[in-house]
Amino acid sequence: MNDCCAFSESQGNPGTGHQPAVNGGKDSAFDLVVIGAGSAGFSAAITAADQGAQVALIGAGTIGGTCVNIGCVPSKTLIRAAETLHNARAAARFAGIAAQAEPIDWRATIRQKDALVSGLRQAKYVDLLPAYNGIAYREGPAHLVDGGVATDGVRIAAGKIVIATGARPAVPAISGIETVPYLTSTTALDLEVLPRTLLVIGGGYIGAELAQMFARAGVRVTLVCRSRLLPEAEPEIGAALTGYFEGEGITILSGVAYRTIRKTEDGASLTVTQDDQDVAIDADQVLIATGRTPNIEGLGLAEHGVAVSQRAAIVVDDCMRTTGAGVYAAGDVTGRDQFVYMAAYGAKLAARNALNGDRLRYDNSAMPAIVFTDPQVASVGLTEAAARAAGHAVYVSSIGLDQVPRALAARDSRGLIKLVADANSGRLLGAHILAPEGADSIQTATLAIRKGLTVDDLADTIFPYLTTVEGLKLAALAFGRDVAKLSCCAGQTAWTASSK
Repeated sequence: MNDCCAFSESQGNPGTGHQPAVNGGKDSAFDLVVIGAGSAGFSAAITAADQGAQVALIGAGTIGGTCVNIGCVPSKTLIRAAETLHNARAAARFAGIAAQAEPIDWRATIRQKDALVSGLRQAKYVDLLPAYNGIAYREGPAHLVDGGVATDGVRIAAGKIVIATGARPAVPAISGIETVPYLTSTTALDLEVLPRTLLVIGGGYIGAELAQMFARAGVRVTLVCRSRLLPEAEPEIGAALTGYFEGEGITILSGVAYRTIRKTEDGASLTVTQDDQDVAIDADQVLIATGRTPNIEGLGLAEHGVAVSQRAAIVVDDCMRTTGAGVYAAGDVTGRDQFVYMAAYGAKLAARNALNGDRLRYDNSAMPAIVFTDPQVASVGLTEAAARAAGHAVYVSSIGLDQVPRALAARDSRGLIKLVADANSGRLLGAHILAPEGADSIQTATLAIRKGLTVDDLADTIFPYLTTVEGLKLAALAFGRDVAKLSCCAGQTAWTASSK
């Protein structure tokens, strides 16, 4: 694959056609064919149409893909619903206040979620297509053919192709798993009756988010994972979040080896090995949250020279090109940076490169990532370990949220802020936040990394008082002094790390 010159969602449940289709039964020619009608597919199609190209958009399953239908939107609304239950129970942290809340009709909560999903799918996908005369939409399975794509017997000729077929929940190779009626991140969000007990297999962001959500809704949750909770996060953050989860009654077994799982009269039983001891975990329901696998079946990749990785992801270069001539790919099907915004970003690059020459490169060096647990986990840039592995002389600052006035006023100091910088230049390399409002603070650090700012730049910047994001300034100041010895607003002075 040559160097460059100078990121769709899952195919979900079957849907019905709503838009003008490619001419049925006849060969049609387009500038670009996009396979997959999720976020990445729409991003590629709209980008190309905006440039005047004629685009064939082919979807299989529910239009809109993973994020709006079975991922981001439904999970985050249920997470927030469960958070309201927790907030009521936690009200006693303020003197003189007591409250209690319980789910009285989870079925109604699910139906409200479904209405939100349906409305957003209609407004942000179905209703968009008529506004683009350059996009012809068709539903059906598609595969590569010489000179284009074929779907349901119709050959669509195209100069270039973007594959954006997304991914689906992966199932781990645990002996007996095929005998257990397990839940996935898709089906768990449709449960209208909450189980009494739930076993979550997997400690990544999906497992963490859903484990806490169900626990707060009143389910007794056990989470098991091979390594640790949030293995890609800074170890301090994973360890702290583990403690917070356990404080909410969630049982966590980490560093386990999965042995067998079997169906029981009351649900299922998983046997794991931990510290050389076999442990059996029984639960009414089992939720599999061990990652996602790309949707590549039936695309005809091998026959057309499109390489896939050992994890069945389509291999692309920094221009989003595959190893197949004229074929690009973006989003979860490529197996990297599986966030909806990165899917849309990569797809935009793919469409532009396909139509205008391969001039644009994919850049994830300032990619924010959020885990919607409580506290939230927000990160951007390099972890301390990654920075050292990349050869940087590393300079690290870390403060507990008990040093952030906003957390003290809210009487909720769960969390920490960690900054990673280059010791020679002072340039910010990574920012990692564990805080109840951490998600809305990470963009400041994202811009700082994108623009090459130093920790002194952060320390010199005026931040609003009594905000979580002020913690970034305090963490920057902590490179050179003990912020516990500053008065409330003394951190707003121009004292910087280099002034020590």
